[in-house]
Amino acid sequence: MNPPRPALRVALLALAASALAFAVIAVALGWPAYQYVSARDRATAVVAGTVIEDGIGDYGDIRVRWVDHAGRAHVQRFAIYDTDRYRKDQRFPVAYDPAASVPRGFPADPDETSAEDDLMVPIAVAGIVAVLIAFGWALRGVLFGQAVKRPGSSMVASVLAGLRPDGPPISLGDSIWISLAADRHGRPVRWQRVVWHPAVDSVNAPVPVTVHGDVTSKRRVVVELPGQVRLVPIGRLRHRPPKRLVLEERADVRADLDDFLIIPAGTPPPSGRRWWQRAVAFAVAGAALGALCAVLFFSGGLAILVAAVAGSALLVNVWALGGAEP
Repeated sequence: MNPPRPALRVALLALAASALAFAVIAVALGWPAYQYVSARDRATAVVAGTVIEDGIGDYGDIRVRWVDHAGRAHVQRFAIYDTDRYRKDQRFPVAYDPAASVPRGFPADPDETSAEDDLMVPIAVAGIVAVLIAFGWALRGVLFGQAVKRPGSSMVASVLAGLRPDGPPISLGDSIWISLAADRHGRPVRWQRVVWHPAVDSVNAPVPVTVHGDVTSKRRVVVELPGQVRLVPIGRLRHRPPKRLVLEERADVRADLDDFLIIPAGTPPPSGRRWWQRAVAFAVAGAALGALCAVLFFSGGLAILVAAVAGSALLVNVWALGGAEP
């Protein structure tokens, strides 16, 4: 990731991912929902059908035999809410379009909107999640702006990597922490989690910094590295090291990782990874996990597409909000 504002770039990428996911879900489900509602509105004829099978599938669908006014018999499956009311051999009112060459039946009961809700509810949920994600990013920006305006004090900072030894097998990356001390030889007294910035990679020893905010409180502070690099804080300022995390010098962790690279003599070192490549990797992984969940727990079809784009956007935003190195 390149300066000067890598945190903003990541935030915009994550917001774009959530907006794109919502757009795809709205189009993929909105068009079938519009077609369904339009066809149902044309269904003005009502006949009495008979339930020939109930309790179908995980949601208790029913299968109904009904005969239109032209004498043609139809057998159709319906998703319903009132599974106790519509049992086998019970009457089920069916509405259809008498002008259609191949009539399609709809529940004449106005309370039975399961088929429509299956299309509309995911759109609403996706919209709510997209708004919450946008609100989360906006709140982080507002809190950063407020903290950076507070008076600054001089302290000494070290860059630490937050390692989770008992964490999941698939990690979104090590968190980045700044430990703050009164002077170069003093013990750390405060810890602030921050969003990754390329400047932290060059901090190999304690450095003098300016801390914007009150270090005696638990409100988040903005740590300003030499060169006027202001790190975006995540969460509150801590007076004790975080639990369930092992904090190690980031320079040592990076050196350990470099030991795993074996480069033949005369071969130039590999070029740095671009800042957006990690986001692409998480987008692909999220899409795969979402699609797998749709296959396992839903009927497939549009559910696979919806779950894939939702999983992709969610995983990208979880990674981006975590502030890990790209």
